Amino acid sequence: MSTDSITLTGLRITAHHGVFDFERENGQEFVIDVTVWLDFRAAAAGDDLSRTIHYGELAEEVADAVRRDPVDLIETLAERIADVVLAHDAAERVRVTVHKPQAPIEIPFADVSVQIERTRIEGTQTERTQTERTQTEGSRA
Repeated sequence: MSTDSITLTGLRITAHHGVFDFERENGQEFVIDVTVWLDFRAAAAGDDLSRTIHYGELAEEVADAVRRDPVDLIETLAERIADVVLAHDAAERVRVTVHKPQAPIEIPFADVSVQIERTRIEGTQTERTQTERTQTEGSRA
């Protein structure tokens, strides 16, 4: 596993996630941190962008993933973002933190966040779900 990494910190994206109707209707800002581990040696040796992950494009992909299809849980959103990052061939491991600074909590607070780490080896939730679905459908035949 590589120790090289790209980190995007504090991506601010307005989206409509949450359990409550007013969260879905009004939307709110989510703050996303992503660290992706990959090996930079080939990219650095050839000064070749195609051998790494373009962080500008990655930021756009993460933002698109956050904006689409509202979900109840920020845990679900974190899994979705991890899936997007690990879809890059160069990505070996990812850490995703989803902050919800305007979470509907009565007690004063600075931040609420969830954090996950996923590796290509263990796969992502979507990959596991698709595999399980295929296996179940195969056993019914």
